[in-house]
Amino acid sequence: MTRIAGTDLDVFPLCLGGNVFGWTADEDASFAVLDAYAEAGGDFIDTADLYAGNESERIIGRWLARRGRRDDIVIATKVGMAPGLKNLRAETIRAAAEASLERLGVDHIDLYYAHRDDPGTPLEETLTAFDALVREGKVAHIAASNYDAPRLTEALKISDSEGLARYVALQPHYNLVERDSFEGDLADLCTRENIAVAPYFGLAKGFLTGKYRPGGTGGDSPRSERARAYLSDRGVAVLGVLDEVAAAHDTTVAAVALAWLLAHLAVVAPIASARSTEQLAGLLPMAALRLTGEEVNRLTQAAS
Repeated sequence: MTRIAGTDLDVFPLCLGGNVFGWTADEDASFAVLDAYAEAGGDFIDTADLYAGNESERIIGRWLARRGRRDDIVIATKVGMAPGLKNLRAETIRAAAEASLERLGVDHIDLYYAHRDDPGTPLEETLTAFDALVREGKVAHIAASNYDAPRLTEALKISDSEGLARYVALQPHYNLVERDSFEGDLADLCTRENIAVAPYFGLAKGFLTGKYRPGGTGGDSPRSERARAYLSDRGVAVLGVLDEVAAAHDTTVAAVALAWLLAHLAVVAPIASARSTEQLAGLLPMAALRLTGEEVNRLTQAAS
């Protein structure tokens, strides 16, 4: 487990993505994945009011209630991208939070994300609205998703100067084959400010599971076409090194790709989803996998 700095949240090294619940995984399949994740020691579940038309939150809420797991699960959800709620104005944040609390069947959200930056709303308004929810006990901590370094820097300065709740975590789009938007200024900022990083699309829409190969189909996932887009010379080179490192550790390609993310100083838990217990089984070994410095460097160089 890793503590998110500035909080009392200890989280499992793999954050389970809830985007597939109610979409490519029905309720029975979702419950099976959630059960297997919790049985493996997992305690960090990520969702959003946008996912599956908010059915993801409802499924997670029903699972929490039926399994009695609320007290030992960290629940993260988001606001700002659902239909009718595509902004971070104060009234939107309030309405969305109340609706998410009801769907999840909980009295507070552990980690509440701004799903994406909203340049049309002053950061002071957004942060004041989040702060009110924290003061009321409806949200424990707040976080940001899809913020760039200048906007995250500005938000942190406002929180510090005004005494408002501060973003404690960031969700960037980051993986072995998508590095430019995070590495550099944003990664340095997160490390310097002790912002916990939970990368989404940690497996590049499934490409870094290794099932997409030249000449192959890769399966029937709704993300198949986007995953196959990574089958460039660079992508194939990354798969080659992943194969070698996975073989050396007798583990899965997906576990190695996620472990590479976890080797970054700021990363506390990459996000990955699974629509079946079989898919989840390929991800879970990352929790105990520690790559050598040489292996991290080989993967980094292959992806450069």
